[in-house]
Amino acid sequence: MAKTGVLIEIENTKVKETSLGVMTAAAGQEIYALVLGKDGPAVKDALAEYGAAHVVSIIGDIGASPDLTAQALAGAVKEYQLDALLGTAGATGRDLFARLAVILDEPLVSDCVAVNISDKTAKKSHFSGKTFATLKVDASVFLCTLRPNTIDPSPAPCSCDVLEFAADVTGPGRVRIVETRQAKEGGPDLTEAPVVITGGRAIKAAENYSMLDECARKLGAAVGASRAAVDAGFAPHTMQVGQTGKTVSPKLYIACGVSGAVQHFAGMKTSKVIVAVNEDKDAPIFSKCDYGIVGDIFDVIPALTEKL
Repeated sequence: MAKTGVLIEIENTKVKETSLGVMTAAAGQEIYALVLGKDGPAVKDALAEYGAAHVVSIIGDIGASPDLTAQALAGAVKEYQLDALLGTAGATGRDLFARLAVILDEPLVSDCVAVNISDKTAKKSHFSGKTFATLKVDASVFLCTLRPNTIDPSPAPCSCDVLEFAADVTGPGRVRIVETRQAKEGGPDLTEAPVVITGGRAIKAAENYSMLDECARKLGAAVGASRAAVDAGFAPHTMQVGQTGKTVSPKLYIACGVSGAVQHFAGMKTSKVIVAVNEDKDAPIFSKCDYGIVGDIFDVIPALTEKL
């Protein structure tokens, strides 16, 4: 049984569901749930429900710089002699794990869809999602981030203790966080959302995304855009889903007026259920979806919103 750390992300005082999915990926190991800050005791019960044997609050002057946060994580890895450390391949995980890999001088496997900690193997997408490779890592500490929502959280209750690790780090770090701005208030992060509704070129204008926003609020969804919509100026690049945008893996993906080009499919092909709405019955998206609706998105989406 390997000592396995899981970097826990907390939002609005609650553990993110994506972090619970990573804990499920570590099931069967001795799990150390690493919490940045003093919230460890507050989330102990939630983490114990999903298999955490130890909840570690990492305290210290670490929030002002990702460099210092990565140094603190490296200190925790050494303090508890962890054999592996897993996290979510979201904005936080991508940033911290890359820095951590440099500090520990260990290889990193990022954005994986499956992991075997005992064998130190991870499965990830290659060649724009055309195939998957299983990579075996020769490392003292197995570092891996998992694509959000690829593994559904599964309760595995156990007894749990709370530890506190005082990180011995000193500022200011090479990068300092001055301000954090959120693009849209209240909506889930696009890469971590359980439901994504995306508008393509057929959305016709930026203001028409309000139709998708209204539907998204009913679904608890994030709103995305295809590259064609972004290139046309209908949406910012931060909303783009695809090979040159963000990779998403929601439980439900609704493509509205998206043709289904291979570059877009590469960014959402691991979605659990794909629903397509398009006027063109021969659009490539219909060969890649679970459910298809041939129709005008300006008729279908308002009707869906009304039903919801």
